[in-house]
Order: sequence, then C-alpha cells, then structure tokens
Amino acid sequence: MITVLRAIPVASLRLLVFDLDGTLIDSGADLCHSINAMLEHFGRALLPQAVIASYIGDGAGMLVRRALGDPDDQVFVDAAIRFFLDWYREHKLDNTYVYPGVFASLEALSVATDGRPPEMAVLTNKPVGPARAICEGLGLSRYFSTIYGGDSFHSKKPDPHGLLTLIRKAAVRADETLMVGDSDVDVLTARNAGSWSLGCKFGLSPHTLEAAPPDVLVDSADEWREALRRECA
Repeated sequence: MITVLRAIPVASLRLLVFDLDGTLIDSGADLCHSINAMLEHFGRALLPQAVIASYIGDGAGMLVRRALGDPDDQVFVDAAIRFFLDWYREHKLDNTYVYPGVFASLEALSVATDGRPPEMAVLTNKPVGPARAICEGLGLSRYFSTIYGGDSFHSKKPDPHGLLTLIRKAAVRADETLMVGDSDVDVLTARNAGSWSLGCKFGLSPHTLEAAPPDVLVDSADEWREALRRECA
C-alpha cells in the first residue's frame, strides 16, 4: 500500500538516491552473524538478530558500540570495530539478498519517460568498500552512477553533506531529488538537504519512521514504480 503524506512532484524528480541496508538489500543476517562473531571473540553474550537490527543505520562504528553496550574504553571499541569489519568483509554476501521487487523497480525507473531518465545513486552509512562490493556482487551496481558510504565524507547521514554532494555532482536542485530509505536517518537526511523522501516499511528500521514520517510510505519495493509514476504536483 502506498501512503502519501505530502505530495511529491514526481515529474520534476531528476535524482533518486537510495539507502542500501534495509532498502535495496536485506543484510540483517550477515550483520547479525558478524556482530555475534565479534561479541564471541571478546567474550561477550550473543544478541538476537532483532536487537542487532535495531542498532543498524548509523554506520559500523555505532553498530558495534551499541552491541557492546556503549563502553567508555575507546581502544577496546576500536579493536572491536576492526574485528567486526574484517569478519564482515569476508561474510558480507553469505546470506544477504536483494529485496523482492527492487530489480524490477530499478529497471523501470531507469527508463526515460520524457527523453531523460532520472540519475540514480546510493548513499549509505555502511563503509564504502563493502557497500560497493555488495552492489557489484548482487548485480545492483549497473543502476547507479555513484555509490557513497559512511566513510566517503567527514560525516554520515543524517548530516546532508553526502546527499548535497550527490546533488551537486548530478547538477540538479535539492527539490528535484528524492531520498529512498527505511529509517528516520534517511528521512532526516532528505529534510536537512531540502529534498523529498520515500520511506520503506519492509526494511530493517521501519519503526523509526514513526518519529520522522517521510513524504510517501510504501510496503514493498514493487511500489516504488507506482509511487514514482504518479504526478502529485
């Protein structure tokens, strides 16, 4: 079901920016296994996937810190982050998959309806190395002109710097840009940049959308096509 909270002028959109985890891919199992491998390595109790999923969205550092209970020892946290990232790089595609409807929607959105298709990009808080490797491994890379990660800039979402960089790179305006994601982080990023937002209720952090409602909500990636075919201006 598509829920329109604020009408998006779809015909004017020239840049579509997608979150990765919980939006394009379900990476929950591999992130969970990697976090639990880190916890086991450091003698900590393992966590259920639902708990770990609630920690996702603000980058690897915050994910590890939350899983550890926010310890004060930064040296320990840094070691844990290194272990987690090393493990995750080796296991990032063990169970991760593209959500149903994503390929069909991206294919449809990449076709021009007025002589010029919108540019599409990825902006994630996941480190850019694993993000690009996952997109390449799962066949997503061909749809995106740019893939930026949480370590591509001095700050992460919801700071708008990454989104504004994509806007400048595409030579479009903020109000011609849509951010698609499954969390309040993505919605706030769009708001901070002066762009539109589309929220995904099927992702890893849809509960956070209640605190920061997007302009449009969808239940599945299949609905991206319908939501972005509508002229809502």
